[in-house]
Amino acid sequence: MNSPPRRQSVAVDSKTVEKVTHVSGEQWIKEGLSVIIVGASGDLAKKKTYPSLLSLFAGHLLPSNVRIYGYARSKITNEDLREKLRPYLTGKAKQLDVDNFLSRCYYQSGESYGDLDSWSILNESITQYEQDLKETNGIETSNRLFYFAIPPNVFAETGEAIKWSCMSPSGFSRMIVEKPFGRDLESCKDILHRLGQYFDESNLYRIDHYLGKELVQNLMVMRFGNLWVENLWNRNCVQCIVLTFKEPFGTEGRGGYFDQYGIIRDIIQNHLMQVMCLMCMSCPNKLDGPDSGEKIRDEKVRLLEAMPPVTIDEVFLGQYEGYTDDETITNKESNCPTFAIIRCFINNPRWAGVPIIFKAGKALDERKAEMRVQFKSAPAAAALFGVEVPRNELVMRLQPAESIYMKSNIKTPGFSSQPIQSELEVKYDTRYFGHASFCNPDAYSRLILDVLRGRSASFVRSDELIRAWELFTPVLHQIEKENIRPYPYKVGSRGPKAADEWFIEKSGYLR
Repeated sequence: MNSPPRRQSVAVDSKTVEKVTHVSGEQWIKEGLSVIIVGASGDLAKKKTYPSLLSLFAGHLLPSNVRIYGYARSKITNEDLREKLRPYLTGKAKQLDVDNFLSRCYYQSGESYGDLDSWSILNESITQYEQDLKETNGIETSNRLFYFAIPPNVFAETGEAIKWSCMSPSGFSRMIVEKPFGRDLESCKDILHRLGQYFDESNLYRIDHYLGKELVQNLMVMRFGNLWVENLWNRNCVQCIVLTFKEPFGTEGRGGYFDQYGIIRDIIQNHLMQVMCLMCMSCPNKLDGPDSGEKIRDEKVRLLEAMPPVTIDEVFLGQYEGYTDDETITNKESNCPTFAIIRCFINNPRWAGVPIIFKAGKALDERKAEMRVQFKSAPAAAALFGVEVPRNELVMRLQPAESIYMKSNIKTPGFSSQPIQSELEVKYDTRYFGHASFCNPDAYSRLILDVLRGRSASFVRSDELIRAWELFTPVLHQIEKENIRPYPYKVGSRGPKAADEWFIEKSGYLR
């Protein structure tokens, strides 16, 4: 099997496919498959969806008969679409794979996303292809996967058109839906209703690409596959949990969009909250297999239900200087936060009293996303050694370079007996991804494959969304109604000057 040259793609030699994905014996890969990308001419589709499908295709992780149909309002032909996609795909697989992939890409335009006539024409094309598979290859079952790379305001008309004109008559019809899932509780419920009136929850896969990252996917094995982790993972040993997201750039022309949401909605309420749930939830009865998805999501909801809503005294806001200079931001007095720290608590026996800290910001000094657990001080260590002994920490870095390290104390080498801190570290690049037998697929490739396999654990259920918005909506509305002003900070800094002191006071974290 041929392998894409880029490291961040699905491994494809036969041994690795079986070891990493376990798809070769699954029924769906022996059936027909049509992937329909709604919003095919948009940036998300070109930059994420199509390249991720190419990665799966080049890795022999899609049925060999797969076809990919794009739907949008742009008046272009099949060949126009292929030429628009080619620059985003070239170099991400061998050229033969790119050409073969593009030959399977087709396009249907419509007057609107709910244009029933256009969807019916597309359905006729797909049905004919499925009939050909049945007659020539004896394939009786053909599945359809719909990817909604469109804004939420057209979900309803799109869903209605698909429901009445384009569902698979013989196999599954599954929908992948992109965020945002609203901007508060009321709008979230509205979005859920728009699709819920046409599709069952079991066919809806709300994608959060953070749940497809290697280190997030590793959390279940890390927590429940190691005796020492579970014994330490509680209020008796943990001082605080810190989830951090940092970007070194600002809105860069996307200010008009970002100003409607802000950093809390954009990052904390969804990405970091989802990661926190996996970090802190109790162990489900099953972690792999057909029933594991619902069991994992049940535990996530139980955790969210144990959290009280966020209050304004647990929130620190910042905005980088020059934010409103973005021409796409019309409100030049905007109080939209580009930096935030939020403290939460989980009122259950495992985590009562442990601060859960979310930190996120744009235009900061580095690019970083990580999960950090600081443990409590070793008992009487200062008295025993005559110096302050650093606390242990477990750090799981999601980006830019995946790694796990434990900050542990050792004796200073040489004649001194003073404790110093060192790291016990696993770097994924050197330990795993430099070897042919391991791979690091991008998050979208992982998640699309999960949908095809019917695995729901890495997708957000409706009751999770509702509870997450119940926790954040009151304080978000208060910030807007009372026009609470964020602290200014310089581009390229760590954030507002007062942020570090606030963080230490609220978390009890010791550097």
